[in-house]
Amino acid sequence: MKSCDRSVPRDWVDNAVRLIDADTQRSADTHLLRYPLPVEWNVQLYLKDESTHITGSLKHRLARSLFLYAICNGWITEGTTVVEASSGSTAISEAYFAKLLGLDFVAVMPASTSPQKIALIEAQGGRCHFVQRASEMYSEAARLATECGGHYMDQFTHAERATDWRGNNNIAESVFQQMAFETNPVPEWIVVGAGTGGTSATIGRYIRYRRHATKLAVVDPENSAFYGGYELGDTAYGTGMPSRIEGIGRPRVEPSFVRQVVDRMFEVPDAASIATARCASTRLGRRVGGSTGTNLWGAFALIAEMIAEGCAGSVVTLLCDGGDRYTGTYFDDEWVAAQGLSLAEPTAILDKFLMTGTWDA
Repeated sequence: MKSCDRSVPRDWVDNAVRLIDADTQRSADTHLLRYPLPVEWNVQLYLKDESTHITGSLKHRLARSLFLYAICNGWITEGTTVVEASSGSTAISEAYFAKLLGLDFVAVMPASTSPQKIALIEAQGGRCHFVQRASEMYSEAARLATECGGHYMDQFTHAERATDWRGNNNIAESVFQQMAFETNPVPEWIVVGAGTGGTSATIGRYIRYRRHATKLAVVDPENSAFYGGYELGDTAYGTGMPSRIEGIGRPRVEPSFVRQVVDRMFEVPDAASIATARCASTRLGRRVGGSTGTNLWGAFALIAEMIAEGCAGSVVTLLCDGGDRYTGTYFDDEWVAAQGLSLAEPTAILDKFLMTGTWDA
């Protein structure tokens, strides 16, 4: 009898998984914050604060899952160069895990990525490789990985399958556990951005798996393809345009976006995302990023509907990352003006909502 044994020693793989598990064990879960709303509204708003991860954003969860997925599939081994297409936060987190495992990391990103994010990637030992258009990131990352014999992580394809959506302390399970003793423990709505599609897929699947009545809303910024793809039912829909709201807007509908688990979508103007990020930063006493502003704009719209219908309940959304990464963009009046944006109208809408509970957008 003939046999063919192509097995390789697993010492490096065993140690890599141990290092990632040890890193997770050292970390507490992220906080669930109450957002200040008038008590008489009978609606509570919560922010899952993902900025407290060691790499500062929601993408830390994704990067950990992607590395474990790639290692356990045999795609990443000792000495593998890891390449990713990322506008910033995922790359920061992946650079952290690559450094933890002693691997080289290259992030392929648009040249317009904020200097603060570039510096954070490089501080983790990663290297940044720039393209002029966001739509070029995918093919360039694949080319670089092939050229160096490395592995293209491809977060946009693997995000929804790398995370265990049934539990294992994923973000959905964490939210429902932390809500257990609240006045309204099962949220009426959970509101998230699309990004890779992985977070919305995980939450939407978990809601169904646990038979919760919660509905999932996804918010999408200008120029992003997810809203149009959802509206038309077209998974091949694309805009080919970059998004000013880093981390959530994409020029195409990504493979990890599972539209069937989304109950409702909102298209949010960029000026509204930035105005809401600034408003929330003032009320929370610390800066939050633009994608958090996008999330909150959608959450506020849903809360206003609940108030108008006399519906008590809770809404949960995500504080995706801190605003210090965006001092030169979203919190810079000159940058906002250079983008042709005015924050006056969305700011007036927010002020009226926070005073009256009505929504004029």
